[in-house]
Amino acid sequence: MSGTLNEQELVQYIAAETGAEPESIRVVLKHEKTFINTAEANEQGEVEIDSDDLVDFVLSCKDVKLDEMTVEAVLDAEMDYLMDIGIAVDED
Repeated sequence: MSGTLNEQELVQYIAAETGAEPESIRVVLKHEKTFINTAEANEQGEVEIDSDDLVDFVLSCKDVKLDEMTVEAVLDAEMDYLMDIGIAVDED
């Protein structure tokens, strides 16, 4: 795949996978970005993101109208998309 991020395609993919509305998906992705950008790097310069902490952060934002399971599904679908296009890799 191309390895470039197309936000519109990403949102459409997530909507198809989760049934969530595109605007709700954009809100979740916006807060996810804020969480990641404010996370501190470890000694190796890597940022480790705990998915439970991320979901809790997103749910704490007043403009998020989705339930916990839907937020998790949106984030999981995003990761699937990013892995499909070669931007992310699963390190589990």
